[in-house]
Amino acid sequence: MPTILGLCRVAIPRTVEGLDYSGYLRGGKDPSQGAALIACVAPFGQWDRGHGGREYRGIRTRRYTYVRDLTGPWLLFDNQTDPYQMHNLVSDPGYERLHRKLEVALARELKKRGDEFLPAETYIRKWSYNVDANGTVPYTP
Repeated sequence: MPTILGLCRVAIPRTVEGLDYSGYLRGGKDPSQGAALIACVAPFGQWDRGHGGREYRGIRTRRYTYVRDLTGPWLLFDNQTDPYQMHNLVSDPGYERLHRKLEVALARELKKRGDEFLPAETYIRKWSYNVDANGTVPYTP
């Protein structure tokens, strides 16, 4: 939405989340600095806790995807050598330095957005989500 507003040269309200890529599309600088924040605030739909669903935050760069859940580092993939993300490198000692670097980048992005990365129940109460018997936000197409 910020990009569409930017392309229309309409002021973007401060309450709108996201980045305005309109300048980038016109040949300017990439506002993402090459990384995108990914998140699941609360497990939803068929991905309930019984099937491994969990809240998480992550960062994706052109080369890597790094994700943490509430207990700590969870996933690390090299998107170039493993485009289908089949080999989790998060416990591989050879990637420890990269892991720390991506953790710092993720923490910076969360701070910038004011995301405290709290348990799903906090957001479920805050935003009055309806949940099913598993405590999962149901998905209805």
